[in-house]
Amino acid sequence: MAELFLMPAVAADTATAVLSAWQVAPGAPFAKDDALVSIETDKAEVDVAADRDGVLLATLYEAGAEIETGTPIAVLGAAGERPGDLGALLAELGVDAPAAAGRAVRRDVPEDPAADRPRTAPAPTGPAPAGPEHGGRVFSSPLARRLAREAGLDVTALTGTGPGGRIVRRDVEAAAAARDTAGAAPHAAAPLATAPATAAPAPATTPADTGAHTDIPHSRMRRAIATRLTESKQHTPHFYLRATCAVAELLALRQRINAVSPVKVSVNDLLVKAVATAHTQVPEMNAVWRPEAVRRFDAVDVSVAVAIDKGLVTPVLRGVENLSVSAIATLTRAFAERARAGALHPADLEGGSITVSNLGMYGVEEFAAIINPPQAAILAVGAARDEAVVRDGAVTVARVLGVVLSVDHRPVDGAVAARWLAAFTEAVENPVRLVV
Repeated sequence: MAELFLMPAVAADTATAVLSAWQVAPGAPFAKDDALVSIETDKAEVDVAADRDGVLLATLYEAGAEIETGTPIAVLGAAGERPGDLGALLAELGVDAPAAAGRAVRRDVPEDPAADRPRTAPAPTGPAPAGPEHGGRVFSSPLARRLAREAGLDVTALTGTGPGGRIVRRDVEAAAAARDTAGAAPHAAAPLATAPATAAPAPATTPADTGAHTDIPHSRMRRAIATRLTESKQHTPHFYLRATCAVAELLALRQRINAVSPVKVSVNDLLVKAVATAHTQVPEMNAVWRPEAVRRFDAVDVSVAVAIDKGLVTPVLRGVENLSVSAIATLTRAFAERARAGALHPADLEGGSITVSNLGMYGVEEFAAIINPPQAAILAVGAARDEAVVRDGAVTVARVLGVVLSVDHRPVDGAVAARWLAAFTEAVENPVRLVV
């Protein structure tokens, strides 16, 4: 029996998602646990698997569409069922045909500007009709209400075109476009009467405008990274602490562990464990800023920055204070493989109070990283290097590693961060405590 396949809510705070790709062709059969569709959110791209055997009778949206969660995106049938009249099938299921449902457009993919304009009639000159009401209530999607607030529109004055007259995103976008067009028209006509006989000089161009170049459209993830990190620098009061750690004993310990461990341990794995040790000793750092309070956590959850083709993701290791170094290595590698395969779930990226970002493998000696909100800190790790140091009044060569701790000053004071960095340095320079 045919049934609707709805756009899944892959994260608790996700109102929309982008349909990246269909993994099964219309009319093709699939088995339980086969990937049906790839969904992209602000944080990750997720393959949604089938919960039973069946056949994909029809798709209602093409790849690239940005769709509200809970919206029907396909029709699934039982194994062996054959597609029939799609219009009749959709009517039987109680939904509009795809053409009537409108076209959700991915905003980060360039296309014909005319195709992106809302396909609605011009705004009426009289008062806007009241929205559909049921007992005095206007039905609208959460996304539509948010967009209406941002656009300064009264959602109750809009006419809904969604199922049952529900106000959806395209209704708000159409109303905002109609308002802007109506407001701009009188001003656009004025220059025609006063325009000089000679044409105005063309705007000055720069070499960047005229030289050979390629514009790479922003992915949803790249936009999310840009938005979150810009907001972090604008609204999070950063301060920075630097330290240089002697790592000869840490490197020797790693070599001894890898000689007997079935899982190869990296320097970063040991540093993640050192972060958890410092958090345990200075629990005031294991916190985040909330509007109503400073939230302090019991468990130590640490994010690890992983570079992928589309950007940067930060999966979270849970309860690191109770994990062995080999367990940290196993989990980190599993996260990295899933991230590069596009198989991370949004829940894998949520939580934690600190991130470890390591550019040492690129030979970077030191850098200051931007805090990933709502976390309270990020530790930037540079490359291990030989450096002249003074010990007992004599100059000698030591293997050292530079770190920069970026801290949110709202939940964490400078003295607390300084104690944390001292505890971290102590754990790195005396690494035996990381394995006991």
